[in-house]
Amino acid sequence: MAIIFLFIFAAAIGIGFLWAAQEMVFKGKWAYFIFFLAAYLPFYITSLSVIHLASRSPDLVTVFQVIKEVTLLIALLTFLFYQKNLKDYPLRFQVTDWAILAFLSLTFLYLLLPLGGASFVNKALYFKSILMPAVVYFLGRNTTFSTLELKRIFVIIFVIAIGAFAVNLLENFVLNTHLQQLTGYALYNQAINDIEPSGNFGLTWTFETQAVTMRLASFFSDPLEMASSVLMGFASGLIWYLTTKKSHHWFYLLIMLCSLGSLVFSASRAAFGAFFIMIFFLALVFGLYRLIAAGFLALCSFVVYVLFFASTEFFYFVVDTITFQNTSSIGHVIEWVLALDSMFANPLGIGLATSGNSGAVNTELRVGGENQFLIYGVQLGWLGMFLYIFILFSGIVLSLRVFYRTDDVMEARLAFVAAAVKVGLLLPLFTANAELYTYVSWLTWWMMGYSVNAYSRLVLQEKRLVNLSQSIT
Repeated sequence: MAIIFLFIFAAAIGIGFLWAAQEMVFKGKWAYFIFFLAAYLPFYITSLSVIHLASRSPDLVTVFQVIKEVTLLIALLTFLFYQKNLKDYPLRFQVTDWAILAFLSLTFLYLLLPLGGASFVNKALYFKSILMPAVVYFLGRNTTFSTLELKRIFVIIFVIAIGAFAVNLLENFVLNTHLQQLTGYALYNQAINDIEPSGNFGLTWTFETQAVTMRLASFFSDPLEMASSVLMGFASGLIWYLTTKKSHHWFYLLIMLCSLGSLVFSASRAAFGAFFIMIFFLALVFGLYRLIAAGFLALCSFVVYVLFFASTEFFYFVVDTITFQNTSSIGHVIEWVLALDSMFANPLGIGLATSGNSGAVNTELRVGGENQFLIYGVQLGWLGMFLYIFILFSGIVLSLRVFYRTDDVMEARLAFVAAAVKVGLLLPLFTANAELYTYVSWLTWWMMGYSVNAYSRLVLQEKRLVNLSQSIT
């Protein structure tokens, strides 16, 4: 059976990669890398687990591990190759571009400086993990798709959202076990990542609640990644629901319901909080004040339920969560305190590969690791953390400007999803190394790059109109 799954995964990944590669290399469609990554990244760890389970070959696993980086490299090289004259390439930098360049420059400086106890190899691997999303942003920044091509991106997101929920249903009601129990997830972690199985289900503690019930992950790497990723499915379904004819509303309602269902199966408190933050943000964007009122009433109803009708176990679960007294919350607080202590003691940072949950970080050197902002703060100092925050803030603002000002409906939808999901991810960024969730992270960075590109074109177009009106008068 494992051999059959190996063949299916290897064949699907190989065909997808070869299709994207030939489109990029031979047809000059370097931006098509995003189609392959959008379809591959949700299954990344599951495919590696199955490949390892069937082959027990670390070398074969490595081949499939680097496919995503190879895809980006091919896209970048073909982009440069198909530029007819690089010296005439227009440089119209926006504030987000400058911030990303500053952040990368700072990171590269810390790669070269003899700072911290990590080896140069580990620093280089960590620098790569920071560089890859920047490359995705850069490629999005230089992409202009047709309506049909943008629609294909959303179709992939919709299929992933429905597929994830379908697998959740299969796990919960048919298999009565995690999909990861069947794919060799624990064996892969032990052999490749040197992570011993833990928890009552023999996977990791992330796959269970404090009440020892299953937290499902579908085909994603863990429940937290799935919870963050379905925010993108919900936001995409919502914007299509709001911008299409009523006759098609049922499909986009299905997308939103599937995303909410997966969110429930993940049992992620941070993702639930992120969902309500995103809903509040969307209500402000559209001026849906009734939605804000409904959300407030729902919150009041939940409080009443917890106080007067919930079981004792659920009551104390909620109270312990709010007061940071349960094991998970205490763990987050401890990690934050350690990170902040390091940042106050070393305001310029302690060097790359010294914080976070990336494979390049040596456990013995790790300081903090469950807050994306503090992870960068520990390594790159306060400047690095504030640059990262400014990148997010400026990218969200520019994406919203595109949403309000563009006449292209599909472009507006993409900008909306970029802004909404980045806002929604703010809370998970406080409780996890969320930039490691490559599907939602890379796709939203690409969307943000695409939106900044659209904003740059809008600004140029508006300047031309102003100049034209002045010349006429």
